[in-house]
Amino acid sequence: MPSTATRFLNLGVLAHVDAGKTTLTERLLHLAGAIDEPGSVDSGTTRTDSLALERRRGITIRSAVVSFGLGDRRVNVVDTPGHPDFIAEVERVLGILDGAILVLSAVEGVQPQTRVLMRALQRLEVPTLLFVNKIDRVGADLDAVVAAIRSRLTPDVLVMGRVQRAGSPAGAFVPYRGADPVFAERATTTLAEHDDDVLRSYLAGAPVPAGALHADIAAQTRAGLLHPVFAGSAATGAGVEEILASLTTLLPTAEGSADGRIAARVFKVERGPGGDKIAYLRVSSGVLRPRQRLELAGGRSGKASSVETYGDGGWTLVDAVGPGEIGRVRGLSAVRVGDAVGELPEPAEPQFPPPTLEAAVEAARPEDGPALRTALAQLADQDPLIDVHLDAAGQPTVSLYGRVQQEVLEATLAEEYGILARFADAAVLHIERPRGTGTAVERLNTASNPYQATIGLRIEPAEAGSGIRFVVAAAARDMPLYLYGDATRFAATIEQHIRDTLRYGLHGWPVTDCVVTLVEAGYSVADGPPSKRGPRSTALDYRKVAPVVCRQALRRAGTRVCEPVLRVSLEVPEQHVAALQTVLGRMGAELTGQWSAGPMARIDARLVAARLHALQHQLPDLTGGEGVLEYRFDSHRPVRGRPPRRARPGADGELGESPT
Repeated sequence: MPSTATRFLNLGVLAHVDAGKTTLTERLLHLAGAIDEPGSVDSGTTRTDSLALERRRGITIRSAVVSFGLGDRRVNVVDTPGHPDFIAEVERVLGILDGAILVLSAVEGVQPQTRVLMRALQRLEVPTLLFVNKIDRVGADLDAVVAAIRSRLTPDVLVMGRVQRAGSPAGAFVPYRGADPVFAERATTTLAEHDDDVLRSYLAGAPVPAGALHADIAAQTRAGLLHPVFAGSAATGAGVEEILASLTTLLPTAEGSADGRIAARVFKVERGPGGDKIAYLRVSSGVLRPRQRLELAGGRSGKASSVETYGDGGWTLVDAVGPGEIGRVRGLSAVRVGDAVGELPEPAEPQFPPPTLEAAVEAARPEDGPALRTALAQLADQDPLIDVHLDAAGQPTVSLYGRVQQEVLEATLAEEYGILARFADAAVLHIERPRGTGTAVERLNTASNPYQATIGLRIEPAEAGSGIRFVVAAAARDMPLYLYGDATRFAATIEQHIRDTLRYGLHGWPVTDCVVTLVEAGYSVADGPPSKRGPRSTALDYRKVAPVVCRQALRRAGTRVCEPVLRVSLEVPEQHVAALQTVLGRMGAELTGQWSAGPMARIDARLVAARLHALQHQLPDLTGGEGVLEYRFDSHRPVRGRPPRRARPGADGELGESPT
């Protein structure tokens, strides 16, 4: 069992792509004594970028875990992707963190993805330190970056030192000491924003003791009220010792009880050399041991054949993983990314922005078609939001965030599975929502139903963003329990049939934001009551009838096609605002705000996703190459005019209209 003397800090390192987070992770490992020499992103020798594709591209694609000891703590560092196409991978990690380091470039400053990450950290209340990297580069300017942080990220920051010889290889970070009067003044006024006792001392002219200042800095940082700012160069090591030391003084350790049942969250799934699933999870409470049976959502379960933790430069087999630890488990064939193991307490799950694009995929060699479908299914275990499904022609289709993600999938299929794949041009992914309520029933032993199964369904609208909710109102005595063992498994099977059917609505788009209620069920057996006499109902009967009834109910409810709308934020030179507003107006954008800050202006708008590519293409010419575009998913809205259609696989397969 894990030692009770060891405390754990699960630390995320996040940044806009190319800001230097992977290099910082390597330097932290080196200074902590976990590795002899820091690896290099350029030479592909880093510990966290283990995929060949990551090393070749020099970017992080999948989150990775490394670990080092720091005093009485074990720090588990989770390196995350920096490119916005992989934001879902980042958000899956945020929910298991105790603290984070957000890395910025001393030259580029606050970049679009920096803002996205900071908002996510604030939403999930993850205590966060800021590290301004690359002070050795020409053009490095800590003061300018801090000003941008205050105006674009948060005003609640405290600079913890000063930079010397910025812009040269000899650039250094010198931390302020508690006795420094300038730092004491700045810290007091900053802390007073959230601490009435400090405010009263400040107004009374009474200096706050250095020890009390540092204690309050730590308390406000752990509460997410303050974000200390450090600076340095991960490449040269400048300033890294200071932020390493701050991990023990400013960030909280993991909490949780070893007593009681296991509770954990799966944040990553990958495949081992033999094709077996490896689940990465953070234990919140209880103790995870080998050969332990773990309960997953939806009635799924599995037995942990082995458990491992990261230590001594690699993953090692252990007898137990306790509360606060990150471990990985083999043997859970049914596990999926995001699964809760056991009953998880707070916090709530993060909200993943759904992909807004989809593209069909085909194998360059027809004989690789079955292997392609298998490979995509395995990749969906690692990233379920790619949502692999078949289009009308039976061709695999995936949901995407952007072009880089598509290129990574294409390269992964080639390098890891030996499959040359071709992607069609990505199209905007629409959804359908029910217009009203529709009910349909197909009863066994009737002229319209050749199958021995009765199913009745009601479909009705639900709150936007709520997804699909399945409710059982039918009596358990009317369910064929001899087929499924109990009513819960029967209901779960019918629910899966319904969800599969709702992948294609009346216009061919996925149906969501609805409640589907099983209002009636029935079966027959050879010896008669309580059901109608034989022949005996089979699982095939229900698999055939449920989708037909679902489509009947959906047709009676009607659907409305909705398109994705993005919340767009643009930072542009003030002199280009008028031209940009004209273009946004032509695109039908809804302006939601405009601010000016010196020579730059910010414009916020809501824009349909179909117009995003055109805006991205025109922005450099409209702003002299100085415009910055950031976007995130906002909502879906009904399509104006004739709704687009997408082909559905197969025919309706109606058995006939039955009375409601």
